[in-house]
Amino acid sequence: MATKEMEVVKGLDLQKYMGRWYEIASFPSRFQPKDGVNTRATYTLRDDGTVHVLNETFSGGKKGSIEGTAYKADPSSDEAKLKVKFYVPPFLPIIPVVGDYWVLYIDDDYQYALVGQPSRKYLWILCRQTQMDEEIYDQLVKKAEDVGYDVKKLHKTPQTDPPPEGDEATPKDTKGVWWIKSIFGK
Repeated sequence: MATKEMEVVKGLDLQKYMGRWYEIASFPSRFQPKDGVNTRATYTLRDDGTVHVLNETFSGGKKGSIEGTAYKADPSSDEAKLKVKFYVPPFLPIIPVVGDYWVLYIDDDYQYALVGQPSRKYLWILCRQTQMDEEIYDQLVKKAEDVGYDVKKLHKTPQTDPPPEGDEATPKDTKGVWWIKSIFGK
């Protein structure tokens, strides 16, 4: 089967894209704990046009998080090809890690999105709600498959409804244990 060329959204309205997104499914990543639940990302547009990124996941009853910055890969392009930079480890941020963040699809109301990158090693299905209609999910999976993703690797992320909120709801992983465990594939 021939793979379609990977296209990205053109004219992404960054202001509309801001806010909280829940991870409905993703490819397993060494940067996230294998037992992570309630994984989410919160994006905030800064005055300089960059985006503050806060990724959170819950593992072993504790909340782990990492903050970073997203910016357009090519400021003169209208394609939704972003770069995301995090400093690791999160408890002692000294090493910059930069990755591609391509918005491959977004609905007209900015309620769900398909995000990947050119190597096709990472894929995320995101939604504004903790749960997604199965028909929409299947459509996004098909779009990913059409551009060459091995969708058999997709793992649905458990989400509770309502999601945990507030720092008092869950103790924080202040030592970055989830990140260290992720290096060893735990």
